Amino acid sequence: MSKKTLLGYLFIGMLLNGGFASCERQEMQNSARIELLDNSWNMNYPSTAQAELGAVTQADSLPAIEEIEKGFAIAFIVNLEVPTFDRHILEIPGILDVCLRQHNPLDRNKQNYPAYKMPDGSVPILEAGLELKSPVDGHMERMIIGIPLAILDQPLGEHEVVLNFSGVRWTMYVDGKLLDNDFPIGYPLPEKMKNWKIDSHFVSQAAIYYPSLQPERMERTTAELQPQIQYWTPTGHNAWVGDVVSLYHDGTYHLFYLYDRRGHQSKFGRGGHYFEHLSTKDFRHWTEHEAAVPIEEQWETFGTGTPFIFNNQLCISYGYHTTRIYPREQTTLPELYQYLDKHGHTGSFNRHQMTGVAAGSSYSVSDDGVHFRKTGILFHPCENPSIYVDPKGDLKMLANYGARGTWASDSVSGGWRCLDENFPLGGDCTFFFHWGGYDYIIGGFTRLWSKQTAQPDSVYRDVVAEGLDFYNGSCVPTITEIPNNRFVMAGWMWMKAWGGPLVIHEMVQLPEGGRIGTKWMDELVPAISPDVITLSGSSDKIEKVPSGSFLLTFDVTPVASDGKLTVNLLPSVDRGIQDACEWKLDNGEKRAQYTLAGGESIRERSLREGGAPQQGRNYAIENLIDTDKTFTVRMLVKASDKFDGSLVDTEIAGKRTMVSYREKLTVERLQFHSENMEVNNVRLSPLAE
Repeated sequence: MSKKTLLGYLFIGMLLNGGFASCERQEMQNSARIELLDNSWNMNYPSTAQAELGAVTQADSLPAIEEIEKGFAIAFIVNLEVPTFDRHILEIPGILDVCLRQHNPLDRNKQNYPAYKMPDGSVPILEAGLELKSPVDGHMERMIIGIPLAILDQPLGEHEVVLNFSGVRWTMYVDGKLLDNDFPIGYPLPEKMKNWKIDSHFVSQAAIYYPSLQPERMERTTAELQPQIQYWTPTGHNAWVGDVVSLYHDGTYHLFYLYDRRGHQSKFGRGGHYFEHLSTKDFRHWTEHEAAVPIEEQWETFGTGTPFIFNNQLCISYGYHTTRIYPREQTTLPELYQYLDKHGHTGSFNRHQMTGVAAGSSYSVSDDGVHFRKTGILFHPCENPSIYVDPKGDLKMLANYGARGTWASDSVSGGWRCLDENFPLGGDCTFFFHWGGYDYIIGGFTRLWSKQTAQPDSVYRDVVAEGLDFYNGSCVPTITEIPNNRFVMAGWMWMKAWGGPLVIHEMVQLPEGGRIGTKWMDELVPAISPDVITLSGSSDKIEKVPSGSFLLTFDVTPVASDGKLTVNLLPSVDRGIQDACEWKLDNGEKRAQYTLAGGESIRERSLREGGAPQQGRNYAIENLIDTDKTFTVRMLVKASDKFDGSLVDTEIAGKRTMVSYREKLTVERLQFHSENMEVNNVRLSPLAE
């Protein structure tokens, strides 16, 4: 016999359909926090400028710039206003255009300017476009950096702006803070840098410097702590977390991530990625360090590798994705492959002594776990080298992006020989990890293999094909063992484009068969408000959620084997079900899914069935664990103007998690429905920060 339990929640003191909500207070908890580096910079101006403009002289000629490769910088004082039309406030005709304009509030392409809107919803921006000549084919292309004015503490009025072209970086500083940058390919044409001018209505003074400035980061006098490392993104309107790799060593968890701006569109779409570095000793207190692998030359853009320990040094491997910029024949790849084909193993090459532009695998090393130096050694032609030490202590590598297979060597710097040219298949970033009596290889966005450690590599089984994978909506997850037999999975969430917020979950291993699930990591659960809303009664609606970011928890007891449960995440009443999300659990099929709310019920596909959890939208997971008896569901909803929507993170029975990005959705209402399931102990708390 079917038994239906309808549940809901009432806003404080409200009566809905006979159901009552009550308020409790709990002890305020602290969320995990990250101590950021200071984003204030000393410009180190030289004693004199090459040229100046001001109220008296608003246009003038420029002195010749003899070494454009050394760059230039322009500093100016600007009075920012909300423009009614495009205002070109500073120009070097044919080279540089600094524009104050209104941006379409609906256009988040590349720059994501609408992450910061004015109170009236408008998005005025300050933008600088620099014309660069490609070193590859000679074509001209404009590289744009800019900010929404609303990102400033005081959007209007007087500000000091510095535009610094170093050859490697094209950067905008406002009031001494780095607010946007990109990584050039090519240089401006110096013969066109003949004249410049300002609009004195906006710019009161300007100075140009040859060569570029050498800004230095200031030392922070007081710590700046950002709450909630979970779902964290780097500071800025267009900055995101890309591929994550991690390692636990000497009491410290190191997390390296590819820093992304513009959703993979920096460096004219080539990515412009490099490794930034975070660390923690307890997962509650995090520290931001200087970049582990910075971009230091124009041709550099990095692909994913792995951190590992070799010769008592912390190393991180990576690939030079140079073929995104230069034709293969102009890179070092032909020479690397020629050596491999001739000798049957890879060589060790100093990139500084090779004629081609460096491409392939390299690595950096650190003696203290904080400061890294590039070795300059090219040891393999693949561009995503995943190096690890296997349970026997042997140095191995999984080759990706431009190569494939399993490789082994006695040294990182060369001598890599292929053990299996057909496994893994290459492509996405693959990582090895060992847990208990099992070995696993996770393959980027969609692949997972496992075997018993005692078995040969030839018997790895396809876990995805069995429907037993643990992909949960995060992208390119990396797995790391930490103390007390715990394993952590870190990745990023796909939102508008490549790159997104950081997502970290803990893993659970079942005693039989080595199957792995995921759960929330206790240390990283965001802090919630001390006000807790509990439910009694039979209402099935939540007419007003007190905050767009909240934690919802409830217990579920199956009454029959075919029980079903849905939670609809709804926007405001005037939007109806536009952009609404439905989370559904079908206990008869042991499935859960995210889908669109309203209309006909849609059966979303799991990864095994051809679905795409890595896209973080609508998908299913299957073979749920421990849902035959009473279990708990926890759901975190995180709304953000930067996200242009909400992130939904659901934990099921402490054994499976699933994350989804709901574009344009800010949850203001909830609606529940259950069949053959009893739902109790409903609690809802707004996130504290």
